[in-house]
Amino acid sequence: MKLPVYDIQIKNKPATFEYYIEENLVAGLVLTGSEIKSIRAGRVSFNDSYCLFNKGELWVKSLHISEYVNAGYAGHEPTRERKLLLNAREIRKWQQKIKEKGLTIVPLMVFVNEKGYAKMEIGLGKGKKLHDKRESIKGREAEREMKRYIK
Repeated sequence: MKLPVYDIQIKNKPATFEYYIEENLVAGLVLTGSEIKSIRAGRVSFNDSYCLFNKGELWVKSLHISEYVNAGYAGHEPTRERKLLLNAREIRKWQQKIKEKGLTIVPLMVFVNEKGYAKMEIGLGKGKKLHDKRESIKGREAEREMKRYIK
C-alpha cells in the first residue's frame, strides 16, 4: 500500500528505534487554532510523548506543540493532553490488545492532510531490548555499506 505524501509531516524518529511497531492507525487530533498554526510551522516535539485510554477515549500526553508567536490572548499550553479521534470499534480493539499482550500506543508522526486537518499516525508497539537495538544499528550500518559499494 502506497502512503500519500504530505507537505507538513513531523516524524518521531526514536519511536521506531525503541519499539517494534506491529500496527499503524491514523487518528484525528482535537486542537485549538494556535496549535494548528504551530503544527503548520513544524513546531512539534515528541519527547516522552505517549498515548493512554481515559474513560473509553484515547488521549496523547506530553506532546509538545510550541506556542504560536502571534496567538495573543488565544494561546495554548504547550504540553496539554489532546484527544485523539478514532472509531469506537478501533478504540475497543486496541484497548483489548494493550490489556492482553502488554503493548503500548506510540505516536509516530503528526501531519496535515490535503483537507488541512491535523492527523497523528499512532502505532501499537512492543519495547525493544538492548540486544534488539544493537541489531537495528548493525542492520542500518550494513545497509549504508551496501549503498557505498554500489556507488
